[in-house]
Amino acid sequence: MDTQTVPAWVAETAAAIETKLGLVAHRSRGILPYTTENGRFDDMRGKNPCWWTNGFWGGILWQMYAYSGKPLYRELAIENELALDGNLMDPYGMDHDSGFKWMPTAVAHFRLEGGGDSLRRGLLAAENLAGRFNPAGNYIRAWNDGNDGSTAGWAIIDCMMNLPLLYWAYAQTSDPRFCHIATAHADTVRERFIRDDGTAIHIGVFDPRSGEFLHSLPGQGYGEGSAWTRGQAWALYGFTLSWLHTRKREYLDTARRVADAFLARMRPGRGIPVDFCQPETCAREDSSAAAIAACGLLELSRALPAVQADGRVYREAALRLLDYLRENCLNLDGDVDFLLANGADSYHSDRAQMTLIYGDYFFVEAVWKLIGRDIGIWMG
Repeated sequence: MDTQTVPAWVAETAAAIETKLGLVAHRSRGILPYTTENGRFDDMRGKNPCWWTNGFWGGILWQMYAYSGKPLYRELAIENELALDGNLMDPYGMDHDSGFKWMPTAVAHFRLEGGGDSLRRGLLAAENLAGRFNPAGNYIRAWNDGNDGSTAGWAIIDCMMNLPLLYWAYAQTSDPRFCHIATAHADTVRERFIRDDGTAIHIGVFDPRSGEFLHSLPGQGYGEGSAWTRGQAWALYGFTLSWLHTRKREYLDTARRVADAFLARMRPGRGIPVDFCQPETCAREDSSAAAIAACGLLELSRALPAVQADGRVYREAALRLLDYLRENCLNLDGDVDFLLANGADSYHSDRAQMTLIYGDYFFVEAVWKLIGRDIGIWMG
């Protein structure tokens, strides 16, 4: 259990989640969920077996197995890991999101139980991610394209959360390339992506030959110059994790700047919008951004001395976010598969509000942090 005071609802919520997910797991064998349709998980195996979220169900399952010890969670988590092998062998399906896919699956499995196959999967994914590094510009390339090279110069804020795969690979192999590439990318993001006010751009465009930074793109946010909230959460948690892996003070300072900007824009008693700059007339929110930010704030609060006021502020903000999600977005009905409603994949998406597997994952992770049962997936 967390050594600091934890509200009673936290342990109650954890127990209710386990009860519900026990039912969900029994009817969700072999699938790779992204969202739900009529309350039940879809399956990305046929739609897009290389989709960036295909590791989060495995992450939930490993968290649940460590919490309950029930063999079904372990069995399904290993199925999820094996289902990603086709992606691992597809050069067109490998991209910057290898951390999201193999940290919650192969690396989590290796960390909990050892095993050469899981180690090899994680290292293969890390080698591929390292191979996306462009020394002209010092960034990890984001998406693939056809043969025109149109996105060869694109990097995105999300990739801060994939760097832990490289830090883990360095810890396993003592090969400094992994750490050099991760910190070089983080340094570039700190310099080019984080604005003076602590908000982050989503997409940075570089000249892939010269490395010159050209401009930013709004990506999944409201518009150019806006603050897409999930991007802010990736930056907050990502820089905190880079601090924990490297102890470079600049990363802790950056995480705090982003966190302070996030907290300054939170609206008391209301959810986190899809973009902090969206029009007041837009009521859409993103529960996934709130859950990710809560995880980052909890880790950030732990990174600071226990007596430091800022640490308490970050922790209290995380609790407010989670309590809001519990009261307004959490669905504990065992007849539906999702946990959090009111997610958003993009401000301009045709789907107004969605259920999202990564929102569910980060909510579980945040609750597990508070009860002292988180398995530390992003630490490897």
